[in-house]
Parts: sequence; C-alpha cells; structure tokens
Amino acid sequence: PYVAACTAKGYRVTEKGLAQLIQTQEKLADIFGRKRKTVSIGIYQLRNITFPVTYELVKPDEVRFTPLGMETAMTLSEILMVHPKGLEYGPILAVQSLLPILRDAKAQPLSFPPIINSREIGEVRVGDDELFVEVTGTDLRMVILSLNIFATNLADRGATIEPVEVRYPTSTVLGKRVKTPQDFGKPATIRMKAIEQALGQELGEAMVKQALESYGYAVSAEKGSVKAKLPPYRHDLMHTMDVVEDVAMSRGYAEFTPVMPAQFTVGGLSAIEQLSDRSRELMVGLGFQEIISNILGSPDQYCRGMRLEGTEWGRTVEVDNVMSLSFSCLRQWMLPSLLRIEAASSRAFYPHRLFEAGDVAIPDGTHELGSRTETVIGALIAHAATHFSEIHSCLDVLCYYLGKDYSLEPLQHPSFLEGRAGRILVSGKPVGVIGEVHPEVLERWQISMPVVAFDVNLSQLLS
Repeated sequence: PYVAACTAKGYRVTEKGLAQLIQTQEKLADIFGRKRKTVSIGIYQLRNITFPVTYELVKPDEVRFTPLGMETAMTLSEILMVHPKGLEYGPILAVQSLLPILRDAKAQPLSFPPIINSREIGEVRVGDDELFVEVTGTDLRMVILSLNIFATNLADRGATIEPVEVRYPTSTVLGKRVKTPQDFGKPATIRMKAIEQALGQELGEAMVKQALESYGYAVSAEKGSVKAKLPPYRHDLMHTMDVVEDVAMSRGYAEFTPVMPAQFTVGGLSAIEQLSDRSRELMVGLGFQEIISNILGSPDQYCRGMRLEGTEWGRTVEVDNVMSLSFSCLRQWMLPSLLRIEAASSRAFYPHRLFEAGDVAIPDGTHELGSRTETVIGALIAHAATHFSEIHSCLDVLCYYLGKDYSLEPLQHPSFLEGRAGRILVSGKPVGVIGEVHPEVLERWQISMPVVAFDVNLSQLLS
C-alpha cells in the first residue's frame, strides 16, 4: 500500500463546509478510488494526534476502538461483521488474517483503512481548525493526486497546507522518503504555430499564456513555443492537443467567428446504418435482447478467452500508450462482447438470447492505418438444451428478411466445437461464422450453460 498525507491549519470548519468536505472525500474515493478499492481518504482532528503515525498490520482481534457511528469499542473483526461500512467495504481486504490500521506514537488507532475512522480522533466537528488528512491506496499516482485535490480544496477555503513526509520500508518509484502533497506532473511543450493552426486564429504568446494561467497552468514562453505544466490537482494531460483545447475553453468559444459551410448537403442514414437498423429490428422480433458494449477490451478476452492464441483469428488492433490493460485492444469480432455479458448474467432466468450490432477493427496491412473498421452483428443463445439448429434458424430468418441468399460450408474454428461450426457464404464470399461455442471457451468465461452463436459482417453483406 501507499500513503500520502498533509495537515491543514487556519480553516475553521463550518456545518456547510463539513458536509462539503465529506462529499469531496466520498467522491474521490468512489471515482479515483473505484469505491475505495484503490484509494481511501481519512480526515482527523490534528490536535489529538501524536506523530509519527504508523501504517501497520495487526491481528483481527488485537486492537479495539470505537468506530464512527458506534457507541462502543469494537475489534477489527467485529467491525467487518457488524458495522455498515465493514459489511460494504470488507470484501476489499482479500487477506483478513492480518488487517491494516493507522496508529499514532501513543498507539491510538486513527482508522481501519479503507473501512472506517476512529470516533475519538477521526470525527471532525464543526469549529475544528486543525486537520490531518491521509490517503491510503494501492495506486501511488492516484493516492498523491487525490491528496493534491483535497489539499487544494482546503487551501481554497483559507487553510494553510503543510506537507507530511512518508517513510517506506522499501523504495517506491519516488524513493523511500516521499513528501506529500507534491506536484509530479511533467510540462508539455507545444509550438505556437500548432496552437494557432488548430484554433484558426493568430493569438500570440501573451494571450496563450494568459489563457492557460487562468486555468491554473504554470506557463513559460520560449522561442516560438509555450511550455505548460498542469496544476497539481490535475493529471489528465495525455497529448499536447489537450493544452490547445484548454486555450480554446479559457478564451471562450464565443471568441470564434462562425463560418457558414461552403456547400449545402442533406443529411441521412448511410446504407450500412440502414442495414444495421433493419437487422436490429429483425433480431428484436426474433426475441433477442440488444446489448451495447465497448469496442475496447483486453487480449485475455479477445484472444485467450476465445482459444485464438497464435491463430489468424486472434490478430487484434492494439492501443498504444494504454492507461489500462483492460482496454488495450479493439475487438475483431462480436462474440467476445456477447460472452462478456453472458458471463455476468448467470443469475438471470434462461434461456438467454443476446445480440449486438456494432463496429469491429480488423487488422489489414493494405489500409493506411493498418486496419479497417467494419460493422457486424453477432447473436448468441444460451440454455441447457440449445443446439446448432436453433441458432441456424435465427440466421435463416435474418438473411431471408434482409433479402440475402446464403449457404454454409464446414469450418474448423478454435472457438467452436469441431464439426459443429460453419462459414457463412453470400454469393460465394465469406461473411461470417456460426456454430456451437467450444466448452473450453465457456470454461474460460466461467459460463455453465451451452452457447450457440453467429457473427455476420454487415459491411461485407452490403458490398
């Protein structure tokens, strides 16, 4: 785990201010902390704490204190079993033979992170003017960013923020001794010509500098370029174009003169969208439920989860500079997205009939960007007695009402049972696959029911 902390003095907490601080604390823990899984925040009365404060592991029944919202002292195990916050957030603690606790130099418990504060020290009241804020979590970047945001919030209310040094037993990416809050952002350099070209205006360095400084940037002008650094409470600069966007927003979009289009056109649905909409209507009429999922996913889902490792079907378009491995590549067909929903729907009554019409990205070296985007429709049926003929009849109805004659030819596909899969052909050209999903695929997705499915490329069907 990682810890960041600071003290705030000189701001006298009001009733309204206390409610706002608690709301900020909860929002940061919910959004940045993913409901306290990666970040949790504690606020305390500074005058009752004797430093240094220690983050340590103890046995579940070794320490007793009165948690917020309770009148009597409880052990950590009792808090997990009885306290509302313990019941809600207890599952976050994977190992419960030893539990985390924050204690000061007098061995007074401050809190049981990420569950609940001690009532004696961790209950901030109206009128308190010296606070201690700590953030604990498993993501150092998010821990420091959350503290930076909270400290800025207190500073805006008139508090004087004093840093706290955190000493780790082993080295982190920032060293063994880390003083927080701290500004760990890196400046971005962008040419003035690029800013003016993107915005279509001649602004000048002074105007750009003023616009960015009003948004909290630290700005310095160099020869023909601007070096801009985000304020410590922001960490969302992924590209220099984000700086250009902030310049535009700071100046106000009213500063841009509207330009009428040089040509007049009448809008309407493209042919592929008309085909997609017609396909959706037909699938709903067949008793299927539509899902809408993210085109982004992980190699575990799109390749390994489908038994496609090392095959031509397992090639995907990967995302560069990913923020999360869970969204590191683009789907190459629709079945993984359907299985992801089916895997999370085991408690719903069977049979399950799901479909989705949407985009996929197919690697193609002949295209400018190395891939092409096409529209497909996929469908699955899941229940104990499902079989190939059931999904085949749905495909038959879909193609009939779309006015497409099709045929099937045998296909060996790693994601389907051998002898129970086929390639869908229209005018002799392959446009999709159909079959009974392989039991090993179902096991990897932890799906207990048999599944049959088809995947039809609407873009190829249209052409």
